[in-house]
Amino acid sequence: MNYRHGFHAGNAADVFKHYVLCLILTSLKAKPAPFFVLDSHAGAGGYRFSPGGEQEWGIGRLWKERARWPALAEYLRIVAHHNPADGRLMRYPGSPLIVRALLRPEDRATFVERHPEEHAALHALLKDDQRLAVHLGDGWKLINAFTPPPEHRGLVLIDPPYEQRSDFDEVAQALARGRRHWRGGIYCAWYPIKSGEPVRTFLRTVSQFAPEALAVHLFTLPRDVDNRLNGSGLLIINPPWKLGSTLTTSLPPLASRLAHDARHGHVMIAPAGEMARAMGRR
Repeated sequence: MNYRHGFHAGNAADVFKHYVLCLILTSLKAKPAPFFVLDSHAGAGGYRFSPGGEQEWGIGRLWKERARWPALAEYLRIVAHHNPADGRLMRYPGSPLIVRALLRPEDRATFVERHPEEHAALHALLKDDQRLAVHLGDGWKLINAFTPPPEHRGLVLIDPPYEQRSDFDEVAQALARGRRHWRGGIYCAWYPIKSGEPVRTFLRTVSQFAPEALAVHLFTLPRDVDNRLNGSGLLIINPPWKLGSTLTTSLPPLASRLAHDARHGHVMIAPAGEMARAMGRR
Protein backbone atom coordinates (compact mmCIF):
# COMPACT_ATOMS: atom_id res chain seq x y z
CA MET A 1 0.00 0.00 0.00
CA ASN A 2 1.30 3.45 -0.94
CA TYR A 3 0.25 5.52 2.06
CA ARG A 4 -0.89 9.05 1.11
CA HIS A 5 -0.96 11.05 4.31
CA GLY A 6 -2.45 14.06 2.54
CA PHE A 7 -5.62 12.02 1.96
CA HIS A 8 -5.73 10.51 5.46
CA ALA A 9 -4.60 13.64 7.34
CA GLY A 10 -7.03 14.83 9.98
CA ASN A 11 -9.05 11.61 10.06
CA ALA A 12 -10.44 10.09 13.25
CA ALA A 13 -7.18 8.28 13.97
CA ASP A 14 -5.23 11.55 13.70
CA VAL A 15 -7.62 13.37 16.02
CA PHE A 16 -7.29 10.61 18.61
CA LYS A 17 -3.52 10.28 18.28
CA HIS A 18 -2.75 13.98 18.32
CA TYR A 19 -5.10 14.74 21.19
CA VAL A 20 -3.28 12.15 23.32
CA LEU A 21 0.07 13.52 22.11
CA CYS A 22 -0.96 16.95 23.38
CA LEU A 23 -1.86 15.49 26.78
CA ILE A 24 1.51 13.74 27.11
CA LEU A 25 3.48 16.84 26.13
CA THR A 26 1.44 19.00 28.49
CA SER A 27 2.23 16.58 31.31
CA LEU A 28 5.95 16.87 30.53
CA LYS A 29 5.67 20.67 30.65
CA ALA A 30 4.21 20.47 34.16
CA LYS A 31 7.73 20.07 35.56
CA PRO A 32 10.38 22.77 35.08
CA ALA A 33 13.17 20.47 33.87
CA PRO A 34 13.65 20.39 30.08
CA PHE A 35 12.54 17.40 28.02
CA PHE A 36 13.29 15.80 24.66
CA VAL A 37 10.96 14.40 21.98
CA LEU A 38 11.92 11.92 19.27
CA ASP A 39 9.49 11.30 16.39
CA SER A 40 10.74 8.23 14.53
CA HIS A 41 8.41 8.41 11.49
CA ALA A 42 7.74 12.13 11.22
CA GLY A 43 6.32 12.61 7.71
CA ALA A 44 6.21 15.96 5.93
CA GLY A 45 4.99 17.93 8.93
CA GLY A 46 1.89 19.56 7.52
CA TYR A 47 -0.73 18.68 4.93
CA ARG A 48 -3.23 20.49 2.73
CA PHE A 49 -6.56 18.74 2.79
CA SER A 50 -7.63 16.80 -0.30
CA PRO A 51 -11.22 17.19 -1.55
CA GLY A 52 -13.26 14.34 -0.15
CA GLY A 53 -10.44 13.34 2.19
CA GLU A 54 -10.90 11.51 5.44
CA GLN A 55 -10.81 14.75 7.46
CA GLU A 56 -14.58 14.89 6.90
CA TRP A 57 -14.93 12.03 9.43
CA GLY A 58 -12.26 13.44 11.72
CA ILE A 59 -11.33 17.03 12.48
CA GLY A 60 -14.07 18.20 10.10
CA ARG A 61 -16.75 16.82 12.42
CA LEU A 62 -15.41 18.86 15.33
CA TRP A 63 -14.38 22.05 13.60
CA LYS A 64 -17.60 24.07 13.64
CA GLU A 65 -18.41 22.93 17.18
CA ARG A 66 -15.01 23.54 18.76
CA ALA A 67 -16.48 25.31 21.78
CA ARG A 68 -18.22 22.06 22.74
CA TRP A 69 -14.88 20.28 23.23
CA PRO A 70 -12.98 22.01 26.06
CA ALA A 71 -10.99 18.85 26.79
CA LEU A 72 -9.48 19.15 23.29
CA ALA A 73 -8.85 22.90 23.52
CA GLU A 74 -5.05 22.74 23.22
CA TYR A 75 -5.16 20.38 20.25
CA LEU A 76 -7.83 22.46 18.50
CA ARG A 77 -5.87 25.64 19.18
CA ILE A 78 -2.86 24.22 17.33
CA VAL A 79 -4.97 23.15 14.36
CA ALA A 80 -6.55 26.62 14.25
CA HIS A 81 -3.11 28.25 14.20
CA HIS A 82 -2.40 26.56 10.86
CA ASN A 83 -5.66 27.62 9.23
CA PRO A 84 -7.15 30.94 8.10
CA ALA A 85 -8.56 33.27 10.72
CA ASP A 86 -11.93 33.23 8.95
CA GLY A 87 -12.56 29.69 10.23
CA ARG A 88 -11.99 27.73 7.03
CA LEU A 89 -10.34 24.33 7.55
CA MET A 90 -7.68 23.93 4.87
CA ARG A 91 -4.55 22.40 6.44
CA TYR A 92 -3.66 19.88 9.08
CA PRO A 93 -0.55 19.98 11.31
CA GLY A 94 1.18 16.63 11.63
CA SER A 95 2.95 15.52 14.79
CA PRO A 96 6.12 17.63 14.18
CA LEU A 97 4.09 20.85 14.16
CA ILE A 98 2.13 19.76 17.22
CA VAL A 99 5.37 18.98 19.05
CA ARG A 100 6.88 22.33 18.01
CA ALA A 101 3.83 24.20 19.29
CA LEU A 102 4.15 22.65 22.75
CA LEU A 103 7.91 22.89 23.29
CA ARG A 104 9.30 25.51 25.62
CA PRO A 105 12.54 27.38 24.78
CA GLU A 106 14.60 24.92 26.84
CA ASP A 107 13.10 21.75 25.28
CA ARG A 108 14.29 19.89 22.15
CA ALA A 109 12.92 17.57 19.49
CA THR A 110 14.40 15.37 16.77
CA PHE A 111 12.42 14.14 13.78
CA VAL A 112 13.37 11.21 11.54
CA GLU A 113 11.87 10.58 8.10
CA ARG A 114 13.09 8.04 5.54
CA HIS A 115 11.34 9.30 2.39
CA PRO A 116 13.50 12.03 0.74
CA GLU A 117 10.61 14.19 -0.48
CA GLU A 118 8.85 14.23 2.88
CA HIS A 119 12.17 14.78 4.68
CA ALA A 120 12.90 17.78 2.44
CA ALA A 121 9.45 19.25 3.10
CA LEU A 122 9.84 18.76 6.85
CA HIS A 123 13.34 20.24 6.90
CA ALA A 124 12.15 23.32 5.02
CA LEU A 125 9.30 23.72 7.49
CA LEU A 126 11.43 23.46 10.66
CA LYS A 127 14.91 24.60 9.64
CA ASP A 128 14.75 27.98 11.37
CA ASP A 129 13.98 26.59 14.83
CA GLN A 130 17.18 25.84 16.74
CA ARG A 131 15.34 23.52 19.13
CA LEU A 132 14.53 21.12 16.31
CA ALA A 133 16.61 18.69 14.25
CA VAL A 134 15.44 16.78 11.16
CA HIS A 135 17.24 13.63 9.97
CA LEU A 136 16.89 11.55 6.81
CA GLY A 137 17.07 7.88 7.77
CA ASP A 138 15.44 4.73 9.05
CA GLY A 139 13.51 5.54 12.23
CA TRP A 140 13.74 1.94 13.45
CA LYS A 141 17.53 2.10 13.47
CA LEU A 142 17.89 5.60 14.89
CA ILE A 143 15.71 5.44 18.02
CA ASN A 144 18.55 4.25 20.21
CA ALA A 145 21.01 6.59 18.48
CA PHE A 146 19.17 9.59 19.92
CA THR A 147 18.30 8.17 23.33
CA PRO A 148 18.77 8.46 26.22
CA PRO A 149 18.93 12.23 25.82
CA PRO A 150 20.92 14.57 28.10
CA GLU A 151 17.62 15.90 29.43
CA HIS A 152 16.77 12.43 30.87
CA ARG A 153 13.05 13.19 30.37
CA GLY A 154 10.87 12.93 27.32
CA LEU A 155 8.89 11.03 24.74
CA VAL A 156 9.55 8.70 21.81
CA LEU A 157 6.65 8.77 19.32
CA ILE A 158 6.50 5.78 16.95
CA ASP A 159 3.94 6.15 14.15
CA PRO A 160 4.90 4.11 11.05
CA PRO A 161 2.60 3.86 8.02
CA TYR A 162 2.10 0.09 8.43
CA GLU A 163 2.82 -0.49 4.75
CA GLN A 164 4.62 -3.74 5.60
CA ARG A 165 3.19 -6.78 7.39
CA SER A 166 6.28 -6.72 9.59
CA ASP A 167 5.56 -3.27 11.05
CA PHE A 168 3.87 -4.64 14.18
CA ASP A 169 6.97 -6.77 14.86
CA GLU A 170 9.22 -3.78 14.17
CA VAL A 171 7.28 -1.65 16.67
CA ALA A 172 7.46 -4.35 19.36
CA GLN A 173 11.20 -4.81 18.83
CA ALA A 174 11.79 -1.04 18.88
CA LEU A 175 9.88 -0.73 22.14
CA ALA A 176 11.82 -3.61 23.70
CA ARG A 177 15.17 -2.10 22.68
CA GLY A 178 14.08 1.34 23.83
CA ARG A 179 12.86 0.03 27.15
CA ARG A 180 16.31 -1.45 27.82
CA HIS A 181 18.16 1.58 26.48
CA TRP A 182 16.15 4.41 28.08
CA ARG A 183 14.05 2.91 30.82
CA GLY A 184 12.59 6.18 32.09
CA GLY A 185 11.38 7.53 28.75
CA ILE A 186 7.75 7.65 27.70
CA TYR A 187 7.11 5.58 24.56
CA CYS A 188 3.93 6.08 22.55
CA ALA A 189 3.23 3.85 19.53
CA TRP A 190 0.20 4.20 17.26
CA TYR A 191 -1.27 1.22 15.37
CA PRO A 192 -4.30 0.52 13.16
CA ILE A 193 -6.93 -1.99 14.24
CA LYS A 194 -8.09 -3.90 11.16
CA SER A 195 -7.77 -7.48 12.33
CA GLY A 196 -7.60 -8.69 15.90
CA GLU A 197 -4.78 -11.21 15.78
CA PRO A 198 -1.84 -8.90 14.85
CA VAL A 199 -2.91 -6.48 17.58
CA ARG A 200 -3.34 -9.24 20.19
CA THR A 201 0.09 -10.67 19.36
CA PHE A 202 1.66 -7.22 19.58
CA LEU A 203 0.06 -6.46 22.94
CA ARG A 204 1.01 -9.84 24.41
CA THR A 205 4.61 -9.31 23.31
CA VAL A 206 4.84 -5.84 24.85
CA SER A 207 3.23 -6.97 28.10
CA GLN A 208 6.09 -9.41 28.62
CA PHE A 209 8.72 -6.65 28.93
CA ALA A 210 6.52 -3.67 29.92
CA PRO A 211 3.61 -5.00 32.00
CA GLU A 212 2.60 -1.48 33.03
CA ALA A 213 2.17 -0.36 29.39
CA LEU A 214 -1.25 1.17 28.75
CA ALA A 215 -3.24 0.29 25.64
CA VAL A 216 -5.90 2.75 24.50
CA HIS A 217 -8.26 1.80 21.65
CA LEU A 218 -10.76 4.07 19.93
CA PHE A 219 -13.27 2.52 17.51
CA THR A 220 -15.45 4.39 15.03
CA LEU A 221 -16.85 1.35 13.17
CA PRO A 222 -18.25 -1.98 14.39
CA ARG A 223 -15.49 -4.22 15.74
CA ASP A 224 -16.78 -7.47 14.27
CA VAL A 225 -15.58 -6.95 10.69
CA ASP A 226 -11.95 -7.75 9.87
CA ASN A 227 -9.70 -6.19 7.22
CA ARG A 228 -10.97 -2.63 7.46
CA LEU A 229 -9.88 0.22 9.71
CA ASN A 230 -12.41 -0.15 12.52
CA GLY A 231 -10.32 1.90 14.92
CA SER A 232 -6.80 2.56 16.11
CA GLY A 233 -4.72 2.14 19.21
CA LEU A 234 -2.00 3.80 21.22
CA LEU A 235 0.40 1.75 23.32
CA ILE A 236 2.02 3.92 25.99
CA ILE A 237 4.94 2.78 28.12
CA ASN A 238 5.48 4.86 31.27
CA PRO A 239 2.21 6.78 30.78
CA PRO A 240 2.00 10.09 32.63
CA TRP A 241 0.20 10.13 35.94
CA LYS A 242 -3.58 10.37 35.54
CA LEU A 243 -3.46 9.99 31.75
CA GLY A 244 -5.61 6.86 31.91
CA SER A 245 -8.29 8.51 34.05
CA THR A 246 -8.33 11.60 31.82
CA LEU A 247 -8.85 9.48 28.71
CA THR A 248 -11.52 7.38 30.41
CA THR A 249 -13.57 10.56 30.77
CA SER A 250 -12.76 12.42 27.55
CA LEU A 251 -12.52 9.72 24.87
CA PRO A 252 -15.99 8.06 24.92
CA PRO A 253 -17.89 11.18 23.78
CA LEU A 254 -15.18 11.83 21.19
CA ALA A 255 -15.48 8.29 19.84
CA SER A 256 -19.26 8.67 19.55
CA ARG A 257 -18.89 11.94 17.65
CA LEU A 258 -16.26 10.62 15.24
CA ALA A 259 -18.05 7.34 14.56
CA HIS A 260 -20.05 6.95 11.36
CA ASP A 261 -22.90 5.90 13.66
CA ALA A 262 -22.70 7.09 17.28
CA ARG A 263 -23.69 3.58 18.45
CA HIS A 264 -20.40 2.26 17.11
CA GLY A 265 -18.13 4.75 18.88
CA HIS A 266 -16.34 2.76 21.54
CA VAL A 267 -13.25 3.10 23.75
CA MET A 268 -11.19 0.44 25.53
CA ILE A 269 -8.43 1.32 28.02
CA ALA A 270 -6.43 -1.34 29.85
CA PRO A 271 -2.90 -2.62 30.50
CA ALA A 272 -1.49 -4.28 27.38
CA GLY A 273 -1.85 -7.88 28.58
CA GLU A 274 -5.41 -7.34 29.78
CA MET A 275 -6.31 -5.63 26.50
CA ALA A 276 -4.97 -8.61 24.51
CA ARG A 277 -7.20 -10.94 26.50
CA ALA A 278 -10.22 -8.64 26.13
CA MET A 279 -9.79 -8.51 22.35
CA GLY A 280 -9.70 -12.29 22.29
CA ARG A 281 -13.16 -12.34 23.88
CA ARG A 282 -14.72 -10.13 21.20
